[in-house]
Amino acid sequence: MSNDGVNHARRRFLTVATTGVGVAGAGFVVTPFVGSWNPSAKAKSAGAPVKANISKIEPGQMTTFEWQGKPVYVVRRTPDMVAGLASMTDTLQDPGSLKSDQPAYCKNDHRSVKDDIFVVVGICTHLGCAPKYRPEVAPEDLGKDWVGGFFCPCHGSKFDLAGRVLKNVPAPTNLTIPAYRFDSDTVIVIGEDPKGAA
Repeated sequence: MSNDGVNHARRRFLTVATTGVGVAGAGFVVTPFVGSWNPSAKAKSAGAPVKANISKIEPGQMTTFEWQGKPVYVVRRTPDMVAGLASMTDTLQDPGSLKSDQPAYCKNDHRSVKDDIFVVVGICTHLGCAPKYRPEVAPEDLGKDWVGGFFCPCHGSKFDLAGRVLKNVPAPTNLTIPAYRFDSDTVIVIGEDPKGAA
């Protein structure tokens, strides 16, 4: 068979065009497949771990992140804040956190992995309101014995800077500490235990 009537330029164009359409089609097929590897919004709300950058939190400040649809407070405590925790023992319902919800690695006086970084679910254990961060010492509305912490304005529950509930308030237990680990000095992963943690 003779090739005299074949238009080589047209053949090259059709080959290139067909290849381009095939590559574009493959891209449309692969994109949703790769996207399906990421946790969905439903999976995230059901408990997928969340990475939180804590590098911009100044000493004494608090930032809120969302995990499982709940607010998670992260406070960078100052050395004075950490030192003040010991003075609260006599005013607390559960100073040893024996009846509270926290991972075993946070069952200590400061209820945290590191003294200065405090991670806590921002939901009052009374009726589920969001306590306010009130780090100032002895403001008039909270009384002369207040050394800073979390105050729930809904029903008056008070918690110290380790999320431990004070006596004679409606909340029955300390604030909940979620599972978390440090991915680096500036990033924590909320909802995931450190490697080797029980």
